[in-house]
Amino acid sequence: MSYAGSAPAKAMGAAGDEKAAAAAGGAAAEGEAAADSKDLQQQSKALDKLTDHVEDRQLDSSRVQSAMAALASSKEADWNAMRLREKELAAVKINPTDVEIIANELELDKKIAERTLREHKGDAVAAVRFLLH
Repeated sequence: MSYAGSAPAKAMGAAGDEKAAAAAGGAAAEGEAAADSKDLQQQSKALDKLTDHVEDRQLDSSRVQSAMAALASSKEADWNAMRLREKELAAVKINPTDVEIIANELELDKKIAERTLREHKGDAVAAVRFLLH
């Protein structure tokens, strides 16, 4: 009896083909796994290079403290300059009627009209020109 043409032989042949395909697929999977492994190694090396570079550039505490001190002194200098400017503006003599006229005619708050007038040393014309432009 010959099994070559029978259905069970064909089924066995199909099963054998599946095993062969699985074996071939396994070889391909191993190749992909090797490629993935190589990619992972490359990514790991790249990450190591990156973190090594960052560690080399870390700041020491004395540089941080000096930078913070410079910022604090700069902030203090700005604060002192602002206080000095406010004192200068407060010393400027202005006419209260000029403040009223500017505030009413330009529909501004009196504080804004007064501040602008003081910044222009009491010159109402210059203050109005500034506010209109």
